[in-house]
Amino acid sequence: MSESPETRSLASASSQLNLTEAEGIDDKEFDIPQVDTPPTLESILNETEDEDESFILEDPALLNMDSIDTHSGETSSLASSDSGDRTNLKRRKKISDASSGIHGSVVRRSVLKGVSAQVVSAADRVDAGLPTAVVVSNVIAVGTSHGLALVFGKDPNQALRLCLGSTAVGAQYGAVSALSINSDCTRLLCGFAKGQITMWDLANGKLLRTITDAHPPGTAILHLKFTDDPTTAICNDSGGSVFELAFKRVMGVRTCESRCLFSGAKGEVCCIEPLLVKAELRDHPITQYALLAMASLTKVLVIGLKPALKVWLTFPYGRTNPASVPLLSWQFVAVQSAITPMLAFCRGDAIHFLLVKKDESGAIHVSKQKQLHLHYDLINLTWINSRTLALLDSAEKLHVVDRHSQEELEIVDIAEVQLVYNSSHFKSLATGGNVSQALDKTDGHFTQSLALVGEKACYQSVSGYGGQIIYLGTKSVHVITLRTWRERVDYLLKQERFIEALSLAWSFHEGKAKAVVGLFGDQSKRKGVVADRMAEILLQYADRALKRCPEQGKLQVMEQHFEDMVPVMVDYCLLLERIDLLFGQIYTKLSEISVAKGVFLECLEPYILNDKLPSITPQVMKDLLIHFQDRDMMENIEACIVHMDITSLDIQQVVQMCWEHCLYDAMIYVYNRGMNDYITPMEKLFQVIGPPLRAGKPLTDEQVVMGNKILVYISCCLAGRAYPLGNVPEDLVPLVKHQVFEFLIRLHSTEVASDEELYPQIRTLLHFDTREFLNVLALTFEDFRNDKQAVEHQQRIVDILLTVMVENSDFTPSQVGCLFTFLARQLAKPDNTLFVNRMLFDQVLEFLCSPDDESRHAERQQVLLELLQAGGIVQFDENRLITMAEKAAFYQVCEFMYEKKQLYDKIISCYLNDQVRKEEIFSYIHNILSIPGYSSEEKNSVWNKTMEHAKELVTINPAKAGELFAMHFFTELRVILDQLEDHHLVFQLLQGLLDSSDGVQVNRELQQLNPDIHEQYLDLLCQYSPHRVTDFLKVSEYYRLEEAIQITEKHRLHEASAYLLEKKGDAHAAFFVLLEILKNKLSLFTDGTREKNEEMVQAAESALEETIALCQRNSHSLNQQQREALWFPLLEAVMSAQKLLKVGSSTHYFEFLKHLTKQVLNSMTGFIALPSILQRILQDPMYAKGKLGEIQTLILGMLDTFNYEQTLLETTTKLLNHDLHWSLCNLRGAVSKGLNPKQEHCSVCLQQYKRKQEGTEEVIIFSCGHIYHSQCLQSKDCGIRTEGQTRWTCYKCNSSNKGARHREFGLELNKNRSTSLAQIKVTSAYYANSRNSDSKKPTEAALEPQQIQAFDQLRRLYRGPSRLAILTELSRNRSSDKHGLFHPGSVANSVFQNENFQLRLSPPPVIED
Repeated sequence: MSESPETRSLASASSQLNLTEAEGIDDKEFDIPQVDTPPTLESILNETEDEDESFILEDPALLNMDSIDTHSGETSSLASSDSGDRTNLKRRKKISDASSGIHGSVVRRSVLKGVSAQVVSAADRVDAGLPTAVVVSNVIAVGTSHGLALVFGKDPNQALRLCLGSTAVGAQYGAVSALSINSDCTRLLCGFAKGQITMWDLANGKLLRTITDAHPPGTAILHLKFTDDPTTAICNDSGGSVFELAFKRVMGVRTCESRCLFSGAKGEVCCIEPLLVKAELRDHPITQYALLAMASLTKVLVIGLKPALKVWLTFPYGRTNPASVPLLSWQFVAVQSAITPMLAFCRGDAIHFLLVKKDESGAIHVSKQKQLHLHYDLINLTWINSRTLALLDSAEKLHVVDRHSQEELEIVDIAEVQLVYNSSHFKSLATGGNVSQALDKTDGHFTQSLALVGEKACYQSVSGYGGQIIYLGTKSVHVITLRTWRERVDYLLKQERFIEALSLAWSFHEGKAKAVVGLFGDQSKRKGVVADRMAEILLQYADRALKRCPEQGKLQVMEQHFEDMVPVMVDYCLLLERIDLLFGQIYTKLSEISVAKGVFLECLEPYILNDKLPSITPQVMKDLLIHFQDRDMMENIEACIVHMDITSLDIQQVVQMCWEHCLYDAMIYVYNRGMNDYITPMEKLFQVIGPPLRAGKPLTDEQVVMGNKILVYISCCLAGRAYPLGNVPEDLVPLVKHQVFEFLIRLHSTEVASDEELYPQIRTLLHFDTREFLNVLALTFEDFRNDKQAVEHQQRIVDILLTVMVENSDFTPSQVGCLFTFLARQLAKPDNTLFVNRMLFDQVLEFLCSPDDESRHAERQQVLLELLQAGGIVQFDENRLITMAEKAAFYQVCEFMYEKKQLYDKIISCYLNDQVRKEEIFSYIHNILSIPGYSSEEKNSVWNKTMEHAKELVTINPAKAGELFAMHFFTELRVILDQLEDHHLVFQLLQGLLDSSDGVQVNRELQQLNPDIHEQYLDLLCQYSPHRVTDFLKVSEYYRLEEAIQITEKHRLHEASAYLLEKKGDAHAAFFVLLEILKNKLSLFTDGTREKNEEMVQAAESALEETIALCQRNSHSLNQQQREALWFPLLEAVMSAQKLLKVGSSTHYFEFLKHLTKQVLNSMTGFIALPSILQRILQDPMYAKGKLGEIQTLILGMLDTFNYEQTLLETTTKLLNHDLHWSLCNLRGAVSKGLNPKQEHCSVCLQQYKRKQEGTEEVIIFSCGHIYHSQCLQSKDCGIRTEGQTRWTCYKCNSSNKGARHREFGLELNKNRSTSLAQIKVTSAYYANSRNSDSKKPTEAALEPQQIQAFDQLRRLYRGPSRLAILTELSRNRSSDKHGLFHPGSVANSVFQNENFQLRLSPPPVIED
């Protein structure tokens, strides 16, 4: 049945199927880096004992609606961020191990021993050959390399039912390359390596059809698939073509018609997958389209075979590895309560999911779901169920992945399967390698793409059906199935991984587990089943904990053993809410070992404290208390009791234990919760702290803690809160408040002592902590405003407080003040209902302001101030209050009252009289005078008051007073200074005003207005701090020089006088002052009567350095004669001291003076000619007689210095000459260097610059490599003609802002700047071989503006004296060596004497050849 010319080809009917065309998909979306094969995961999840199990086909329901993924949004994958490097692979392995621990063993791999043995036996006995293909349905069919098809049953024995074909036929047709079974398991299609197809009846093994002309000859059958229609099948050959096979029976004759769906000439298809629908979904609307998915080397296509051939989807892969295997797989999933087919396709390391729906118009709508990015390349992709995928990578590792969460559940290494690959069929080796060629766009050459994909193709070696996947190996057949949830848990239990088993079971209980199989019913039923299993595991775990307990060893080892295991039992019992199991069977088991029992009891504590375990059985609670008590863990007991349900406690036992061990919180909790008694705990606590307080004894730390508990407990009870946790029951709140108030206002306690005073409870609390008790009452009064009974209690308590504290002398002023402060705050409230006799406030005022009581002065003043600030001022007569406060020296109270009356000037007296707060007066005056809000009269009164007390302010703090006067009183500064009689005070004030050496900012306006003040301060500074005079003179600029010189000379401060003389311009006078100081210092060395020390040495050296510095600073502006007048007296002074010291002196100080002499000589050589220095030394009377040996050291030192400087100058000259020569050579080379064009055409007209072979035309080439015809460049206005020359600019590099750049070039030309590097003369690139070539002149071309700008920046960076100027100066100095090191007349004008002179030496830049 050859294909007729009328046969419709889908490829020719639709241009969308042209696989060589790229669709609008961004390749970067799929550009995932290629990764290496990850390391082998050593898993123990492949149990060998399962191999003995018989093969039992499980065909679970198609969909579990409760666990179907309803997520349809597109998101990025978490795995997409990992690359394929080794570190990430190691991290991947850790993640896989962790996930394996969470999910356990998800799949079970078994060997079909019956099938495997018979396949091997057939190869030996009947020469069936090796297995090549497998397909599974209700039977298992295995194709062989010698053309046989072996059909096995799925019964436990896996018996061989049929052996279809023969080795003779196999020799003719080749190996079986593809198998397919129809939906009702009645027909088997076999495709062969040489292109033939046979159909068999599986009922009787009869050959029904042999098809030889369904596709072009010479190509192998790669895929053969039945559709839902048993009369239609699809085949795919090694030529990349796809054909539809229609089986018909006309008048008893079986025929087959072939229709080409896709031609391999336009791109090879290497994988096909029709959408098969189970019997349960036969009525699904999508079935009417007979969808077929095809995967080529570049894209995926989804077409509909019915009712008419139509392309529904074209999806390109993007950029992938050409050796990657395209994969396709269909699966029905539930999305938004609707069952919809989903196509998963992959090539490489990214799986795409497409949801296919039928819309209301009847069209197919495809929506893209989130991708799954992997770190490995796939060779097979199979759905296990609607949520779980089995992915086989190129390293033959099986990855079980949950599609919704994209989580990897398990990795199984199936390398031992020795998977069969279909490479030979893809290469069409049986037909001579007849594989169509497809264009590989990476390099433009033809490659055998199908053959490349076939290297890892195993399409026919994997077959999935009913939740099971069959993998065909060379010598065995393996099946992969999902374990049920019980099997997964039991698998972990067999390995004694109890914690992981419990974690996995809990994930089943909570519905968070993945790939769940075997849990049925509603949610409550499933939870009940899992909970029962977890209870069994917990009992097994408890038995194991006891069995594995170390029988011998340290106690710590046993405790650690149970500490690792017991919390697990407690956790899961609480999660399952099985308290009965925890305190029943598990506790009974653990109680057999005392160590386990103790660990169990201690383990309960954190759960109790976190309120996770509110109730405990009485027996366990009793054991818990006894255990903690035996271990002296009483604080732990107390913390646990207050979190426990009171019904689980033995109240009598707990109360007795609490009293014995002072567990007051627990006792209060038991009384409150167990007996609703809120008074008895307080009575018992008061019995403890009351006696020592009444006796005036100090409290112990424990009693202080108890007293604080009483205050907190009272506060909680009156606020309706339970102590220490929770709230009082709402129906008991009023009763509790009333009982507590009644308890507090009792006249006597229950056990009345003979010496007990009235109201013992209130009296005890006031003595314990008055302020905190009153704070508790204040908070309580806030809550009880609308309660009439509570208002009566408030008035009653206030009356008792007044009775107890005012009529009793046992309380301190602070305590009494706290009471009246509390009362003042309550009385100041707008809704106040309290009444207090005003006379009591007067009594308190007299008590606090008693002038006869000098004790606790600060405390009494603070109490009265707080009372006034709290609103108590309304209870007093203000004038009487001020009078009494002044008598008591309560200056803060006076300030408060004056502030209220706005008598700000009187507040100044308060600060002046207050010894504690004197320093604060300055900030107060500053605020009054500078902050707005005060009237002018108020500011004037403060200003006048400050002027009256100016002397006192200076006495308090001269620096702050000076700062204040400079800011607000600088116009009256002379008046203030006249008021100060003490000169030292004047000095301190002026120091704060004018001296900025301490970082104080000096008022500039004050300095400029009062120059005489500076001179007065200078005079005082000379008296009180002479060592700071010079520093002040250097900083200040507002004194008069003549007056300052007179002042310093009057006080004989010679250094300061020298500085002023130099500043005045009289350098010689300043020099002689310093010289006189130096002579005095040096004379100490020649005085034989004085003892010499290091301080003298340092003083002489310092004086010499100052003198030398003066000479050096002024020598630049003096002529040679004036310089000699400075330097020679200095040299003579030092040498004369050395001469006087020669007679009978120590060698140490003589060497020191020689060092000073050398220092002077080295310093003066830069300013005085060398012959003059030598002449002066030789003329000295000291060296006039005798030999020159004594001055040999001096002369040799000078010569060494001269030689060093001469060598330095010669080296510098040589470097400059070399640098200049190098620069000129490179400039010349750059000008004469030829240019290499980047292209062979003009950048404007895009034509070859040799376009006119017969004519001559100039071309212009730039250093950037662009080349132009001169006419083209001129047409673009890229030339400027100046002074008979044309300067060209590159059109391509300077296309923007041309006008600005032209102007820049014009300016450069007007400046006549050298352009030796900016212009290159270039002759025409081509001249005709004939005449007129000599008449053409060379054309000048310029560098670009960017390069010119760079040269300008470089020139400015290294701007300085020219090389010629430096060389001229050096040669002039060399020629004048006979007159000295430097010519005297030219030293001042020398470039080397310029303080900004820098000699910049840099390595030459690298010039490319």
